[in-house]
Amino acid sequence: QVQLQESGPGLVKPSQTLSLTCTVSGGSITTSLYRWSWIRQPPGKGLEWMGVIASDGSTDCSPSLKSRTSIFRDTSKNQFSLQLSSVTPEDTAVYYCARKLVTPSYIAYDYWGQGTQVTVSS
Repeated sequence: QVQLQESGPGLVKPSQTLSLTCTVSGGSITTSLYRWSWIRQPPGKGLEWMGVIASDGSTDCSPSLKSRTSIFRDTSKNQFSLQLSSVTPEDTAVYYCARKLVTPSYIAYDYWGQGTQVTVSS
């Protein structure tokens, strides 16, 4: 059974950097066919895809967040992480990590973390 668990501070001050880590158990983040994503949901809004790190370590980020976003991994701990710099109150959201299965005939987010609330406030 694959499990994802987000961790990180629940409160971040404006202009600081938000740092979150997703710990994966039950499966390796280096296994091909899988991509590991960060997705957030601001209060009262829909899900927003932030970025992804693939099994080979390559990354991609949302154009609207690319200048502030860094995604990286620690394969020895089977973890991947998100850093979002220069945060504002608009970055307040529930942050999720999720696994995306990509095959020639099937694409789906098949496992999600429970989500972690991050509030940006002074």
